[in-house]
Amino acid sequence: MSYDFGSPSPIQPLSLGNVVSAGLRLYRSHLKDYFLLALKAYVWLLVPVYGWAKFYALSALISRLAFGELVNQPESMTSAQRFVNSRLWQFFVTMLLMFLLSVGIGVGAFILFIIFGFLSSVLLGGIGQQGNTSAYAVLSLLIIVVSIVGLVAVLWLLTRFFLVDVPLAIEDNVDGTSTIGRSWELTQGYFWRVFLILFVAFLITIPIQVIVQIITTIIQLVFTSLLEQDSFVFRLIFFLLVMALSFVSGALILPFWQTIKAVVYYDLRSRREGLGLKLRDHEI
Repeated sequence: MSYDFGSPSPIQPLSLGNVVSAGLRLYRSHLKDYFLLALKAYVWLLVPVYGWAKFYALSALISRLAFGELVNQPESMTSAQRFVNSRLWQFFVTMLLMFLLSVGIGVGAFILFIIFGFLSSVLLGGIGQQGNTSAYAVLSLLIIVVSIVGLVAVLWLLTRFFLVDVPLAIEDNVDGTSTIGRSWELTQGYFWRVFLILFVAFLITIPIQVIVQIITTIIQLVFTSLLEQDSFVFRLIFFLLVMALSFVSGALILPFWQTIKAVVYYDLRSRREGLGLKLRDHEI
């Protein structure tokens, strides 16, 4: 499906607050539909490989539907699903590439950690012999700085790859490989902006996570004495309850993140490409 992104009077890009509030409005006004899609996606996770691709595709489908609402070109569920399903294995390719990329980054970070640890131990050995307390302070400061740099690097990468599934679900000339580069291109130069949006969005999801944790703790307390009986039936019921709770809580949070992705995608395209689209004047 192809949209006409041209307009003679493009609006100004959204402010950070407008991005989050637009995501919230979309989430609230379409909660039932998005929740059911997300719940369906989580159930598909139980099926290896094909189900994982379906999870990724259904998640991206929420972003596609949300983006259609943003640009005042709402799409039917059937039409959107048809488009996303036609790229099902491209979503799997994206998921696989991102997994391999994450493994590569993790291995690289582990190697650097080993090297840094080795150098630190050698340095500490020399310092211990000399009894130089100031050198200990310098080394401690270096460890703190390296840790902060490592954390920022991880957050930077997560931010740059935040949108990888969205272009694949929306744009025509994108495949499972190029969608990764598309996310990298759109977020170029907007790390702090996207990071702040994600941080605020994370804070909004905390109450749901706290409620889920409380309910999980209550279930564990209720089943504690029953589980001590080493009964397969009780263990199975406990497992199913916890899994169902995880799926439901995930299905509540996932649509919110996918709508935030849709608004961030819209905002970055407006900023980078002058996307001449207009948000609905009425409440979404």
